[in-house]
Amino acid sequence: MDLKETKLAGLVGRLKEAAHENLEAVILYGSAARGDHREGVSDLNVLCVLQSLSVTELKRIAPAIVWWVQEQKEPAPLLFTGRELHESADVFAIELTDLQRTRRVLYGKDVVAGIRVPMNLHRVQVEHELRTTLLKLRQHFVFSAGDAEALRTVMSKSISSVRTLAAHALLVMGEQPTVGAHEMFAQVAAKSGADAKALDAVLDIRERGQATADASAIAQIYGGYLKALETVTEALERHHPKAELRRAAK
Repeated sequence: MDLKETKLAGLVGRLKEAAHENLEAVILYGSAARGDHREGVSDLNVLCVLQSLSVTELKRIAPAIVWWVQEQKEPAPLLFTGRELHESADVFAIELTDLQRTRRVLYGKDVVAGIRVPMNLHRVQVEHELRTTLLKLRQHFVFSAGDAEALRTVMSKSISSVRTLAAHALLVMGEQPTVGAHEMFAQVAAKSGADAKALDAVLDIRERGQATADASAIAQIYGGYLKALETVTEALERHHPKAELRRAAK
């Protein structure tokens, strides 16, 4: 059993021991479920569904969650009741779409199957998340004061979520995204007109540390990154205008 599987088995075992019959399901999603998880680079993303999330039940599972986050250095699991999960499909349309496309049930039943995600709201959330990412990246650049290492860190941390958003932008534009990140960036570039090389350069920073320490070169990569995201965001409106989603003018 490899390290990833050992860690996941450890989490499931601790949750089962702590929650007993209150635990309905533990589901793996993200890169590990897609099959492109990279040890030491990718996170293990987990959804836990419980019958009750009262403070009493939260206290019971807290040691397992703390072990997962503090000792295993993984993101805290998403905690839902089954009812909450169904009722959240409109506000977590991206997340539920991801879960429906790729998941692996580690324990219990497949509580994701059968949830209907409203794709008109998915389209709005994709644009919202892209624009929010752009706003944050611009702010980081302003406050970095040209520090190359600070910019490198921001790009490395953000590219994973940008990859997810690019895949969902493709869904909005009527295409099924490919699994490989570089191939998917080429796909979204062809559809939107964005520069795939700008996205690839940031992905290389995260995956292989390929970036010069020269501040001007880092700033150029950052600028290309921003421009690519702007182009993808603008393409959403061309391919799937949201005018029909707005309230009618009085």
